[in-house]
Amino acid sequence: MRASDMNEGSTADISYAPTANSNLLQEPPDFSLVLGGPLFQLLRRAHLSDDALELVRQRIIVISLFAWLPLLVLSALEGQLLGVRVAVPFLLDLEVHVKFLLVMPLLIAAELVVHQRIRLVVPQFLERNLIPESAMARFDAAIASALRLRNSVLAEVLLIAFVYVVGVLIVWRHYTALATATWSAVLTVEGLQLSLSGMWYGYVSLPIYQFLLMRWYFRMFIRMRFLWQVSRIDLSLVSTHPDRVVGVGFLANTVYAFTPLAVAHGAVVAGLIANRIFYLGAALPDFKIEIASLVVFLLGMVLGPLLVFAPQLAQAKRTGNREYGTLAQRYVREFDASGCRAARLPMSRSWVAATSSPSPIWAIVSKWCGRCKSRRLQETL
Repeated sequence: MRASDMNEGSTADISYAPTANSNLLQEPPDFSLVLGGPLFQLLRRAHLSDDALELVRQRIIVISLFAWLPLLVLSALEGQLLGVRVAVPFLLDLEVHVKFLLVMPLLIAAELVVHQRIRLVVPQFLERNLIPESAMARFDAAIASALRLRNSVLAEVLLIAFVYVVGVLIVWRHYTALATATWSAVLTVEGLQLSLSGMWYGYVSLPIYQFLLMRWYFRMFIRMRFLWQVSRIDLSLVSTHPDRVVGVGFLANTVYAFTPLAVAHGAVVAGLIANRIFYLGAALPDFKIEIASLVVFLLGMVLGPLLVFAPQLAQAKRTGNREYGTLAQRYVREFDASGCRAARLPMSRSWVAATSSPSPIWAIVSKWCGRCKSRRLQETL
């Protein structure tokens, strides 16, 4: 089912259920990691999204300002916008501004980029005849399973619960909050004492940001699971394909769609490090482990799922080396048997013209060998 055929406001409209009569070759589904789920339906009803995720500017402005603007207003009312009442006033908190004015827009904009790139993956598998006819049912089931997960209400409810229980109450309060007086909270013996702006930050703004981030991790899990299921199918690979990866090179091109997501992660870590350097006296080398871990994590998240095809690629390479090695050996032996090797003729203009023509290789070899035989006949006479 294509996105343009969806009726507004119906979750079932964006689901995909395989049937006995479904024909993937004639009408492949639009496979999208982001075009579904309860939040997507909510945004459509709020006229902040359409069936193709085009209203990205409206979503960025509304969601980012909903998270950031109340913090500005409440901090100003509490007198913590600037000044010396706290060590970190609101306008000088780089981490907060990076999260809501840079990272959150990147997470939202990445949805459109990923949607436009990933939706072409399923048609490529079919157009390149990578899926055997006997495995169409398994491929169909893999698509349906991925879309069910993407549209799952339970999954997003669990993500929200995880954000509040783990992300806010544990990670933020005990690990990422600055150990000094800030516009959002003051560190006491009993823990963080939140200001009014800190309450909005901790229970509204931060959960929205963390939910968008966790939802991306869930989507990456769906992508990895789908690719793993496809890799279990005995694909019709071509070892001589010009992409040099037996015909699945189009999968490598999809990784560029996750560039905004990678930039967002880098910005998060940069903002966190900047606050600790400016306000806690830390030095940049103190965070070399965090920086290295981020690089490894991003490479694993984006490129790691493609490794599931490594066994089939290795098998296709071994098969290709064996089969085409035998074919090449036969050609070489027939070439030697023709007597051309013993003639040792210099390359002539006719040979250069023959090799530059689009004719098959055997036509070229035959022409050269015919010249060889003529030369040997003249020498005999």
